[in-house]
Amino acid sequence: MPKWVKFILALLLLPACAGTARTLWELARECGGADVVLVPLLAGAGCWIAIYLLLPRPMWIYVFGHELTHALWVWLFGGRVKRFRATANGGHIVTDKVNFLIALAPYFFPLYAALLVAVFGLGEALGDWARFRVWFHLLLGAAYAFHVTLTAHVLKTRQSDITSQGYLFSAVVIFLGNAAVLLVALPLLTGAVPLSRALTRWALDVAALYRDLLPPAG
Repeated sequence: MPKWVKFILALLLLPACAGTARTLWELARECGGADVVLVPLLAGAGCWIAIYLLLPRPMWIYVFGHELTHALWVWLFGGRVKRFRATANGGHIVTDKVNFLIALAPYFFPLYAALLVAVFGLGEALGDWARFRVWFHLLLGAAYAFHVTLTAHVLKTRQSDITSQGYLFSAVVIFLGNAAVLLVALPLLTGAVPLSRALTRWALDVAALYRDLLPPAG
């Protein structure tokens, strides 16, 4: 898809970003009373931010996860990874399939947080891990903060993933991707709002913004 087409598509998706932001804000307010979940999540995020600010940044761990996310999305789309390289100074993969989701996935898909959810879910399925739930939320908050802070850090430098897709298009996809993760995660983690209701509200908020932009009938 040419960059100029992606730029136009990004402009058309800006109202969707506004509607998504509105839904996310309303959902966060409704889930705000779930202290048993949010307190350890925020505590974990705070612990990671302190580490991020005070200690050397573990860039190799981030870059490895970044490139592995590219690889996972390549496999998701039926492609093959021919080469994988990750160092503290950067990395890359060589693949036979590329699209905008593969290119931008590391910026919105929190791999380590997803792996933590998978491990804990498996543990609950196979054994009595309910007593570890508070530690799970603590680690999940740290893992998501790891994703956010180091993604923001690398975005300060020129990224070929971003330039290949165009800045505005990349920004829209990254925002919508991160928002989608939170719109799914908050209902599932807190139980304060059914997931189906959150997704329905998201669709209605976005549709309402587009409807408001249409000229009045007649």
